Amino acid sequence: MANVLTVIGAAGGLSDDIVVRALGTLNHLGAVTAPPDWLSPAEACDVAFQGLPEKDAEKAVRSALKGAPVDYYCGPSEGRRKRLLVADMDSTIITSETLDELAALAGKGDEITAITTRSMLGEIDFHDALRRRLAILKGMPETLIAETLAGVQLTPGAATLVRTMAAAGAHTALVSGGFTPFTEAVATMAGFHDNFANHFDFKDGQFSGNAVEPILGPEAKLETLMRLAGARNIPITETLAIGDGANDVPMLQAAGLGIAHRGKPVAVAAADARIDHTELTAALFMQGYRRAEFVS
Repeated sequence: MANVLTVIGAAGGLSDDIVVRALGTLNHLGAVTAPPDWLSPAEACDVAFQGLPEKDAEKAVRSALKGAPVDYYCGPSEGRRKRLLVADMDSTIITSETLDELAALAGKGDEITAITTRSMLGEIDFHDALRRRLAILKGMPETLIAETLAGVQLTPGAATLVRTMAAAGAHTALVSGGFTPFTEAVATMAGFHDNFANHFDFKDGQFSGNAVEPILGPEAKLETLMRLAGARNIPITETLAIGDGANDVPMLQAAGLGIAHRGKPVAVAAADARIDHTELTAALFMQGYRRAEFVS
């Protein structure tokens, strides 16, 4: 079979009925299907098919499963497992926006969060947004970093995604428009091989309010994806990028598999797949991993 549909629900929440509806939808459009292959009982299922373009299959399944709390992906059967993972940090690998959380501790939360939101929606330039937010933090104590880090939590499934792909031989990198004190800590927590981010500038133990150039933004994320793949002789088709906002769009579009995690509309439009209802382990199921292969 040339293609495969993967349907994913919360653990224990994917019913036979939902899989049958998806299977029937493909058959109704003339696809030839194989029997369902459960990657994890009541959680994730593959349905291999042929005779129907992936995009047509995805559109039909989306309509058929509208309202069901499941995620899904239609893609080619060959080359499913990716050899390079490049992931955004804020609101992707972790549950929060670190600069927003830091700003809240500084009493500047609403002001900075408003800029962050507009930037992630693609309404304002990322580089300008970062400079504006740093300027607001001028004079705030450097100790806010440690306070912010104390509240950082990994997104459910993040460590399993990273560690499972690494155990299978993939290279993993955390690439953020945020800042290195956070990416270094989060990379260790989740098990990434590399991490790349921006740098804070301090003066006398306080935020200087200045950005350290060059700023790591959307194009730098794309460049990192391409550079890491090239250095390891990994075809771009064998890469996975995951993120949630406008600054992730270039790498989502370029990767062999681009996934929007709880994505803003601009990221969802750019991605091949989306995770809206389930954990980040959905990205493993989309690659054909079975629950028994997960590394926690």
